[in-house]
Amino acid sequence: MTNAHQTHDETDAEADEPTTDHLDDVEDGCGCTEIWEHMSETREAAADDD
Repeated sequence: MTNAHQTHDETDAEADEPTTDHLDDVEDGCGCTEIWEHMSETREAAADDD
């Protein structure tokens, strides 16, 4: 039996990471409620712009 050595290309790994730019205005360490409120306010603002 042989051991297969896998390597990961960083660009492939980065492509698999979800984007988090929609949370840039949220403080590090905040909880679920703060994130939910931030996202809700963002959606409301976007709806008002329509």
